[in-house]
Amino acid sequence: MSDTIHNVDFEKALGERYLSYALSTIISRSLPDVRDGLKPVHRRLIYAMQQLRLNPNSPFKKSARVVGDVMGKFHPHGDAAIYDALVRLAQDFSVRYPLIDGQGNFGNIDGDNAAAMRYTEARLTAVATALMEGIEENAIDFRTTYDGESEEPIVFPAAFPNLLANGATGIAVGMATSIPPHNVVEICHALMYLIENPNATVRELVQFLPAPDFPTGGTLVEHQESLIKAYETGRGSFRLRAKWEVEQQKAGLYRVIVTEIPYQINKSKLIEKIATLLSDKKLPLLNDILDESADDIRIVLEPKSRNVDPEVLMESLYRQTDLETRISLNMNVLDGGKIPRVMSLKEVLQAYLNHRQVVLKRRTEHRLIQITNRLELLEGHLIAYLNIDEVIHIIREEDDPKIVMMQKFNLTDNQVEAILNMRLRSLRKLQEIEIRKEHGELTEEQEKLNKLLGTPHLQWKRIKQDLKDLEKTYGLDTKIGKRRTVITEPTDTVIIPIEAVIEREDVTVICSAKGWIRAVKGHQVSAEDLKYKDGDEEGYILPASTTDKLLLLATNGRFYTLSIDKLSRGRGQGDPVRLMIDLDNTEEIIYLMVARNKPDQKYLLASSDGRGFVVEESSLIAQTRTGKQVMTPADGAKVLTCLMIPEEAALVAVIGENRKLLIFPVTDLPVMSRGRGVTLQKYRQGNLSDITLINEADGLKWERSGKQYHEKDLWTWRGRRATLGRLAPIGFPRTNKF
Repeated sequence: MSDTIHNVDFEKALGERYLSYALSTIISRSLPDVRDGLKPVHRRLIYAMQQLRLNPNSPFKKSARVVGDVMGKFHPHGDAAIYDALVRLAQDFSVRYPLIDGQGNFGNIDGDNAAAMRYTEARLTAVATALMEGIEENAIDFRTTYDGESEEPIVFPAAFPNLLANGATGIAVGMATSIPPHNVVEICHALMYLIENPNATVRELVQFLPAPDFPTGGTLVEHQESLIKAYETGRGSFRLRAKWEVEQQKAGLYRVIVTEIPYQINKSKLIEKIATLLSDKKLPLLNDILDESADDIRIVLEPKSRNVDPEVLMESLYRQTDLETRISLNMNVLDGGKIPRVMSLKEVLQAYLNHRQVVLKRRTEHRLIQITNRLELLEGHLIAYLNIDEVIHIIREEDDPKIVMMQKFNLTDNQVEAILNMRLRSLRKLQEIEIRKEHGELTEEQEKLNKLLGTPHLQWKRIKQDLKDLEKTYGLDTKIGKRRTVITEPTDTVIIPIEAVIEREDVTVICSAKGWIRAVKGHQVSAEDLKYKDGDEEGYILPASTTDKLLLLATNGRFYTLSIDKLSRGRGQGDPVRLMIDLDNTEEIIYLMVARNKPDQKYLLASSDGRGFVVEESSLIAQTRTGKQVMTPADGAKVLTCLMIPEEAALVAVIGENRKLLIFPVTDLPVMSRGRGVTLQKYRQGNLSDITLINEADGLKWERSGKQYHEKDLWTWRGRRATLGRLAPIGFPRTNKF
């Protein structure tokens, strides 16, 4: 028994098994083949239906019968997964060119599921039969099925460019694919151009294949350069919007009618999301939404008033709902059915053309073998007709007529067998003429096929003709071939007032000393009535509105931005501000303010090591949870304060821990958007204690022990920035704080 046990490194064994699983998932389940654009489950499904003779002109069969055959013969997986694949291939809102013709309830764009497989019926479409065209003419290779009882195709001949036409999505192990559908006529144009110009660039091919074409239509809004870059690299994304129109009403009123929604968006969930935003008062420009859809899409949007611009209304909906979405492009496919890699548009098109050339050669060779075999039999028949009496005599008199005839007339075994198997009715006089005619036609066809097989130019000419025939079948003037998605370049950005997204409401922002933040309705808030958690106390109380932004400054010099409409509302103590921003526990919030939205508003920043600068409010707005680094304090230093500079303020007063006071003009400080700042005051020992802004006419005021002090003559402490200053006036607080 010990001879059968091998010590193997656990990491190596696990790695080998995981790799096997990953490759199996990638090749046998998740990624499509670049040649026919199908995953194994789809290929097996279509092939099984062909074996059941479910052609486009045949009667339908129960989907359960199809699923049973696929599962029993080709695909040893769950029936639910197989039926889901069948259903999707039959949905005209999921697949640009359906491969299965379904009868019964196959689901809808609202997200309703298809009926059970025992209730629905299916058969193949003309597109699916085109994919298998030539499958019985040795056009492709077969392999044994999982149980070894029969064979299945490795790939389809694919007379239809299915990969780009219908697209594909899939998530494998460590990789994924996402290929949007395209218009088959545009694909044919690009393929024909590539045949004529093998060195064509992606930029040239995009002139013929400009962008995806989705089954649900919509409007694709993207710069051409972005499209070209995505097709060149095989990776990118496209912005897709709903299509809408304005319907005029009486008295100058109007309604917006959405007629097409983005690809793979669930209509009922989309309407539900808009209705939720409407009830939450986050769509102030929208009054109501109605779903009047039948077989077509008709979503009615009613604006609040006739003065609302339809463009502004739709732009606000694009930003908050799935009326606008991004479709990703990741052309990760199996090259040759074995190697997964991301291909450019040109590589995908070239791989399809190469496959079609291989299929054409194999079908030609198959036909040549058939012609050769038939010509051999016809030549034997002609010899028999020319020597009919002698042939009859040999058959009647000889014990082994086969050998005698082979020797007498120099015939092959196949020829003699054909002669011996001839019926008496075939010995009529006209038969000889028909044989000679067929022989001549086959000989002529044989010469053409041999010429085709040896001339690449003729092969590409034949492939090009096949593409032209496909273009006629699915032309842009046909119902199925007409381009559905409109392509537009992004226009100038529509300026949306914040009120279009958030309803303006007066609130008071309350932040405790320990950073618990909330908002309460109105500005009439009494500080005495506010309650805080045990051990916590008042921090900031700021009047604001729901359309304002809140700016927070931490000791690390980073500014954080919060939307006031997203703050917790109600009677509770609010939420910890650290859950809303990425702030280290060692840092503290030292300043909180409402953004004034004034382009000329400036602030003074100062750090504990006596450095500072002036910054404009526009430089403080952060876009992410991590905040925006504005002041960069030196090692060991912290940002001390932030002061809003009023219009009347002209002087900066700074005092150090050494009680030296210095006053200088605020204009001595540079305006910066980011940095460490300049020296405010020099210290032989200690750091900056406090800083304030004053008006020269008002002088310097402070309070000590309940007594008010006022120093009007400031010349004693006036000086140049970055000097030492002089001792603070008599009576100044021992805390060295203004």
